[in-house]
Amino acid sequence: MNQRKTHVVGYSILIILISMGTRQTFGIYLQPVTDELGIGRELFSLAIAIQSIIGGLPFAGILSDRYGSRWVAIGGGLLFAVSMYLMSITTHWTSLMLGFGLLSGVSLSCVSYVVVLGAVVQVVSPERRSRTFGFITAAGSVGMFIVVPTAQHILNTLGWRTTFAIFAGIVGLIAVLAVGYPTRKQQVPGSESTEEPSDSLTQVLAIASQHSGYWLLTIGFFVCGFHVSYVASHLPAYLTDNGLSGTAGATALSMVGLFNLFGSTLFGYLGDRYRKKYLLSGLYLGRSIIISLFLLFPVTETAAIIFGAAIGFLWLATVPLTSGTVVQIFGPRYLSTLYGIVFFSHQVGSFLGVWLGGRIYDVTGMYTPVWIIAIILGVLACIVHLPIADRPVYPLRTTSAMTR
Repeated sequence: MNQRKTHVVGYSILIILISMGTRQTFGIYLQPVTDELGIGRELFSLAIAIQSIIGGLPFAGILSDRYGSRWVAIGGGLLFAVSMYLMSITTHWTSLMLGFGLLSGVSLSCVSYVVVLGAVVQVVSPERRSRTFGFITAAGSVGMFIVVPTAQHILNTLGWRTTFAIFAGIVGLIAVLAVGYPTRKQQVPGSESTEEPSDSLTQVLAIASQHSGYWLLTIGFFVCGFHVSYVASHLPAYLTDNGLSGTAGATALSMVGLFNLFGSTLFGYLGDRYRKKYLLSGLYLGRSIIISLFLLFPVTETAAIIFGAAIGFLWLATVPLTSGTVVQIFGPRYLSTLYGIVFFSHQVGSFLGVWLGGRIYDVTGMYTPVWIIAIILGVLACIVHLPIADRPVYPLRTTSAMTR
């Protein structure tokens, strides 16, 4: 890569580090916020669920494909700062829904993998895409490893309101970094004319809607969203319910981030060498096995750390494989839009994972039913990835190719 391209990848790593690292801290606020505001866990979970569903709407991806990633990411960074500041002064559950739910959801949609990978795909050659996507995904893990324990320390020392105020300034840096993005869409290096569709976005969406593999990817990513949002939002509370400290929850989440660094990088490399759909299938089955083992053993600090490390290794390794499969089938031109639609399914899963966690806990006083649902969904995701037709639609523009 030349210096300009290297800068784009570097900015993307930092943006994901900040945005995803901050997003993964939200679970540590569940108990202190609900205790001070006098609300149940379901309302807090609903705010994060709203954030997830709004954050998954594909509008940011469509705008990014049309106008470039720069202004989308700048606006998202500024709005993220506003939402975090509003959380620092909230006194009622309605402002919780506004700051933590609506505004955070819109801002995260603009600084998530959908927009960032759309910028990166412009400067990375086809043979390096999966591994580069893995590096970008791993940045979110580094953020989780660094940001979650840092936020927990500030929370223990200064309280949750001051913590949100400090992070308002931190996430505002995203807008500064996004200034380094290209102002408009660029030619993808190493792309041949046969790889790039000449169709309009509407035509490409019509082709995708007839492609069974695209729908199966979408279904599978729903399960990913359910898993990661439920664990990130409710694992700290689950551990404290079982007699562990708040620090234990933050440590477990930091282990998720640390080991996802290795998992995302490894699966990114493997995705350039092996069929991504088989890697995804094995990954989801692995999650179900890990969760099952976690439920079978007593809840201790050691068990929490081991669980965090194991589930972390498979945490967001789905991102380079899923986005890489979309590029492999449809080409890079409309990645932000096509992956954005798949990502919306991820966020629907996030909505249900977070909300059901709070709802079922408030009704039953336990999380066990949600863990069981997570296990079943992982097995289903393993199955649906196996028949995915992952050969490129371009230049194979036949009717049979479009409808497989």
